[in-house]
Amino acid sequence: MAILLKSQKPLSNSISIVPLVTLREGVIFPQTEAVLTFGRPISISGINSAIQKNSKVCFVSQKTPKIKNPDPKKDIYTIGTLCRVVKALPVNNELHAIVRGLTRVKIHNVETQEGKLLAAVSELPDIIKKSSEEEKALINHITNGIKEAINLGKQNVEAPLFMRIISGADPVELSHQLSSILNLENKQKQELLSETNLLKRLKMIGEYLDKEIKILQIEHNIAAKTQKKFDENMKEVVLRERLKTIQKELGDSEDHEMTELRKKIKQANMPQEARKKTEKEADRLASLSIHNPESGYIRTWIETMVELPWNKKSQLEVSLIRAEKTLNEDHYGLEKVKERILEHIAVLKLKSKKKNSSSKLTTPTILCFVGPPGVGKTSVGRSIAKSLGREFARISLGGVRDEAEIRGHRRTYVGAMPGRIIQAIKDAGTNNPVFMLDEIDKIGADYRGDPSAALLEVLDPEQNSTFHDHYLDTPFDLSQVMFITTANVLDTIPAALRDRLEIIEFTGYTEAEKLGIAKNHLVKKQLESNGLEKTDINISTASLKEMIEHYTREAGVRSLERQIATVMRKSAKKIASAKKINLPLIITPTKIIQMLGPHHFNHTLIDDKDQIGISTGLAYTQAGGDIIFIEVALMPGMGKIILTGQLGSVMKESARAALSYVRSHATELNIAPKLARNSDVHIHVPEGAVPKDGPSAGLAITTALISAFTKRPTRRDIAMTGEVTLRGRALEIGGVKEKVIAAHRAGIKQVILPKDNKRNLIDIPQKVRKDLKFHFVADMDEVRKVVFGSAK
Repeated sequence: MAILLKSQKPLSNSISIVPLVTLREGVIFPQTEAVLTFGRPISISGINSAIQKNSKVCFVSQKTPKIKNPDPKKDIYTIGTLCRVVKALPVNNELHAIVRGLTRVKIHNVETQEGKLLAAVSELPDIIKKSSEEEKALINHITNGIKEAINLGKQNVEAPLFMRIISGADPVELSHQLSSILNLENKQKQELLSETNLLKRLKMIGEYLDKEIKILQIEHNIAAKTQKKFDENMKEVVLRERLKTIQKELGDSEDHEMTELRKKIKQANMPQEARKKTEKEADRLASLSIHNPESGYIRTWIETMVELPWNKKSQLEVSLIRAEKTLNEDHYGLEKVKERILEHIAVLKLKSKKKNSSSKLTTPTILCFVGPPGVGKTSVGRSIAKSLGREFARISLGGVRDEAEIRGHRRTYVGAMPGRIIQAIKDAGTNNPVFMLDEIDKIGADYRGDPSAALLEVLDPEQNSTFHDHYLDTPFDLSQVMFITTANVLDTIPAALRDRLEIIEFTGYTEAEKLGIAKNHLVKKQLESNGLEKTDINISTASLKEMIEHYTREAGVRSLERQIATVMRKSAKKIASAKKINLPLIITPTKIIQMLGPHHFNHTLIDDKDQIGISTGLAYTQAGGDIIFIEVALMPGMGKIILTGQLGSVMKESARAALSYVRSHATELNIAPKLARNSDVHIHVPEGAVPKDGPSAGLAITTALISAFTKRPTRRDIAMTGEVTLRGRALEIGGVKEKVIAAHRAGIKQVILPKDNKRNLIDIPQKVRKDLKFHFVADMDEVRKVVFGSAK
């Protein structure tokens, strides 16, 4: 059956019928020889048929190599090569043949006959124009290119072929020979075979050859670099082996590096157990080859051991006078905190005077600074180190969830390293620094262990003399370290860890203390940070008060510092951009408003007039104290209670207890029983986006309920805090100092506190105590007398 190809043309006298063999891969070019292997029966039959006749056969490439039985109509190219079979040799089920390309042919018809393919082909001659300068230049370029490619390591060029190319072969033959040896894909080789224009074919060969040369250059550079590195490593190995041989002959069996390492081990002044272990590892290192991966791990471990300050101490200069002076210079206020720290330092001073050398100067206890952000907890730790003449080390534990962060990784792991405790001690360079563990309340736990449990050994003076880091695998004495921890709240610290800490509370600052801090510290710091001198700017006391009262509301001073920094930057811009300006710039309260914009906060938060169903309570937050308003609305209904304002479960219970007290004492409070029984009560605490919880709003909620039921207004200048029971008793609460300071800051004039909280009055600053009037109550009857003027 005859099959006509797409490019079929009418038969003519120049067309001949020859066997057709399809090639899965590769293209045979005219005037070249190739060794081929055939396995398909149809191909072997075609070769044998050609040998029996005139040994001529047409080879054509398949478009897709994977096809076993190609369709001549769509799976083969229409341009092939007429070849002569020089020699054929059957081996097992295959046929090996040497073929020589004769000429390019165009395939017209293909038919299958007696298990082989026959094709009608016609010769497709080259289009050769008269020799031109461009053709000569191309041939020279290609000849030089093939020389460069061979110099760069091109492999598939045989010596006879190379000699023919450089000896000036015919341009047509040159193009066919080069096409056969270029590293091209099947499709690109077919394009070269199909191109009949000699000049165009030479240009294509030149482009392909240039690309191949670039690839060879890259491969050559990579090989050269690899060889150079290999040579250097071999050189080092050979030299080391020779050095070992020379040292052995001289009676010195170790190299210089190992000698230095052993010297460092002796000088490290380690405890006996640690030294024995380190020397044992040094012996192992000396016996290992430098190419053994374990040698690197051992060397790193030994270097860590010798760099640790096993017995290096800061010169103890415990002076109470200097410590007190340093604390007062660095921090304004915090009198109670400073007093406790000086007591702590006094104990260290007395222990350092003991002549008994066997007793160690261990830290008497672990301090824990607890307070809202920005009150100076971390900076106090730095001042303690400065006053004691010790190094200061600090790590932040916020978000740490891996026990290995504290205890380190075992050496069996790749990339193992000591824990953060040992690493910080190493960086400090002494074994008795002041060590601050920041944000201990924000430590976490997951499947990698509980870091807070690992801290139990670190923060226990009875155990930390033999602290065991997994990486060191030997005890390290932490008893000389003065540990200080910081936290914003105590609730999230595990009980076992909290038991090891002595709590020192940092309360929020009063406005007077903030003013003193701003004058003595913040203004100076921001002048230096913004490139200004004292003579450039003058901020009045009234301006600082303006910022404190109307642009900040916080327990600490960070927000205040940011506002001062804004004023400094705007002043710096004005000074830098003006050609002539009178200095210093005077910063008045009016200019503060111009620089910082409208007031962010009101100085006083209390209402303009007394109102019904509203009372003012006091709350304690992580950022210090604050005042809250309790609003109550009554509606006809079935006696239900509605609670809004994102209240926690404890605060909801307080609200229900307050309502039960009011309903159970309705007659005593002069409330109509029907009104108390049939009214739906809605209790709301504004700022609903802020979660609120705790029992200390009980008195305020009860007062607001009484005001709503009796239609009597509460006094707007009175704030209260305390828990209430069903019998109306006022119970003690915490956070008194922060709450009272918040009341003072908000413009409150009178504060109601439970009677049992009277002892906390000593903690409140003198200025606040002077400005406020305190009422200490035992039950709701006394609260009503203060708020409404009488018990009824």
